Amino acid sequence: MAARDHFHSVIRIGPVQIGTHRDRHGRTKHTAVCTADGCGWSAPYSSPAAAQLAARTHRCKPR
Repeated sequence: MAARDHFHSVIRIGPVQIGTHRDRHGRTKHTAVCTADGCGWSAPYSSPAAAQLAARTHRCKPR
């Protein structure tokens, strides 16, 4: 049975949301996800500063 991710401390920077969760080894991880239609960008980070920097510099690719 797969473990579920439970995100807490979710923040929004522009169209990007950053959520904090614990991985299956108990380590704290941060995931940045773009919520714009058709973008599909997401990336995991080990520090909140890195996730926030990625959110601030993310640019959706025009379609």
